[in-house]
Amino acid sequence: MSEPDKPDPDLRTRLVDVGVDLVSLEGAGALTLREIARRAGVSHGAPRRYFPTHLELLSAIARRGFAQLGVRVTTTLADGDAHPRAQLTGLGRVYLEFALDNPGMYELMFRHDLLESGHLRLRDTSLPLFGVLVDLVGRVRPDADARAVAGALWANLHGIAQLWGWGSLQLATGTDDFVPLLRTALDAHLGPEGDR
Repeated sequence: MSEPDKPDPDLRTRLVDVGVDLVSLEGAGALTLREIARRAGVSHGAPRRYFPTHLELLSAIARRGFAQLGVRVTTTLADGDAHPRAQLTGLGRVYLEFALDNPGMYELMFRHDLLESGHLRLRDTSLPLFGVLVDLVGRVRPDADARAVAGALWANLHGIAQLWGWGSLQLATGTDDFVPLLRTALDAHLGPEGDR
């Protein structure tokens, strides 16, 4: 632990790393300043040197999640020659897999009521991902308001992720594969695959 009057240049990163680990293990509700500081091995006041508010630390942790999701999306869409509908299917699958593999981080990332998204430029990380969705929807449905359709599709995917994570959809549909639900959501918002 560093002396109180000498800030540790790596402490900011360490606090975010600890928060990422904590949200992965115990969920967003476990992300208190005191617990993050304890696990980082510093006094409970030390995080305030880098994160004046709890919301700023939560936002920094969520930013890491958006970056991880962004890498997955970029990798999935690397084949720019694929049909936009196929790219949307890949994006939807990656989104759902990320949500199911990282439920604590996923919950935190979309709790904008908990995050200071403007101050730490969290929107600079999150909105481009939505922009990718809008662009692909616009290429599949040039006749529609792409932003509105993308918003509705995102809400549908978010609902699938939440209900699947809770086990509700498996019970209701009798399946253990979310892909048919993804395809149905895409058909509902984009029209049947053969038409687009």
